Amino acid sequence: MDLQLNNKNVLVTGGSKGIGKAIAKAFIEEGANVGIAARSKEQLEKAREELGDVRIYEVDLSQQKEREKLFHHFLEDFKKVDLLVNNAGGSNGGSAFETELDMFYEAMELNYFAPVHLSKLAGTHMKENGAGSIIQITSIFGRESGGKVTYNNAKAALISFTKAFANECIPHNVRVNSIAPGSILHPTGNWQKRLDEHPEKIKKFIEEEIPAGRFGTVEEVANAVLFLASPKSSWLVGTSINVDGGQSRMNF
Repeated sequence: MDLQLNNKNVLVTGGSKGIGKAIAKAFIEEGANVGIAARSKEQLEKAREELGDVRIYEVDLSQQKEREKLFHHFLEDFKKVDLLVNNAGGSNGGSAFETELDMFYEAMELNYFAPVHLSKLAGTHMKENGAGSIIQITSIFGRESGGKVTYNNAKAALISFTKAFANECIPHNVRVNSIAPGSILHPTGNWQKRLDEHPEKIKKFIEEEIPAGRFGTVEEVANAVLFLASPKSSWLVGTSINVDGGQSRMNF
């Protein structure tokens, strides 16, 4: 199936490993021009060796000025941005009582304010071009309880922003949507670490919590991103799609 992504210019944050790298690879295989942004230069270089024709940007996305610099450099290299995938994120803290307030601020800066800021930068540019697509990678735990409270709060806010921003952008032919992965296994992720440390406990978790009977893969998330990025999903605006093997307990 031709997803009509050939020669599209794509910026993927958190693109040096895991889900982000899989998303970048999927776009490259569709013939898109891809830039990836991440904090670690070493990881970016490794990703470039694996992915091949990709631009890399070393950036701390928790810093406003660095986000502005990233977007400026991307436009210098590619002239325009057709697709933005806000994938970068991370979790911290524990229960609300035991987590210092500073950690809530840190979680919101990376998981919420960074994608909001980049969405506004890209959205302004896309409006001028009369087309574009912005995709946020959130979490099923941004839609229901579970996981670390700082992360869940930020992802819930991002899903809400996505809907509001989508309604502002769609009159300009710019679509904004989000994907909410469930538990995804990859070598650099938390689930792999937990699996290595407590294999029986994780086996039980899978049996009890994931109806599909296994972890999801980064490629399965990437495939959903490609669909949302393509004209094949032209009537999806402001939506949040679960990619979770049935893990979520929601009715919608």
